[in-house]
Amino acid sequence: MRLRNIPGADDAILNSEYCIKNPEEQKGHWQDCFDKVQPLHIEIGMGKGRFIMDMAALHPDINYIGIERYSSVLLRALQKVEQNPLPNIKFICMDAADVAGVFAKDEVDRIYLNFSDPWPKDRHAKRRLTSRQFFARYDQILKKEGHLEFKTDNQDLFTFSLEEVPEAGWKLDASTRDLHHDPVLSEGNVMTEYEEKFSFKGNPICKLIASR
Repeated sequence: MRLRNIPGADDAILNSEYCIKNPEEQKGHWQDCFDKVQPLHIEIGMGKGRFIMDMAALHPDINYIGIERYSSVLLRALQKVEQNPLPNIKFICMDAADVAGVFAKDEVDRIYLNFSDPWPKDRHAKRRLTSRQFFARYDQILKKEGHLEFKTDNQDLFTFSLEEVPEAGWKLDASTRDLHHDPVLSEGNVMTEYEEKFSFKGNPICKLIASR
């Protein structure tokens, strides 16, 4: 859910060393933003950043970029990372639809989509981050051996996503409709804010892994 506009959020983003202001200028050169050349993982629609920051702390041998559309939400992530600095993480404030204009061919090793907006109306299907239209964008940036991981508690969105993977010409590597009771896919699972909230209510968490 979008947070109310927070005064000063845009200025805070502009002045933060963690947020890349003109991401299209980094296309093909994202490794220059980090201390080390390492595999690059991105989260599209990162919210307040808990997942990607936990991942960055757990995996210092990977560089992470979090993408969030709303400055008021991104501000929360910036506040967290400035309190607990991480050298292998950066953020971008942008619309997910522009992702192919920001990353070059084969520049990304892994894509994470967590609890994305379900856009429940049929006429909005192409806006879903697991639609074939978005898979076409991911095709342009993900390495051949790369993977996409998607988690949601929305059963209808998950069913739609399972159907879109082959329609987009991708391969479904693994899936579950009850992640927390799946001994294989739950191994090493890092939870998001929404995941913790929904699972506490008893909602099963769905996950799929797909590759090109």
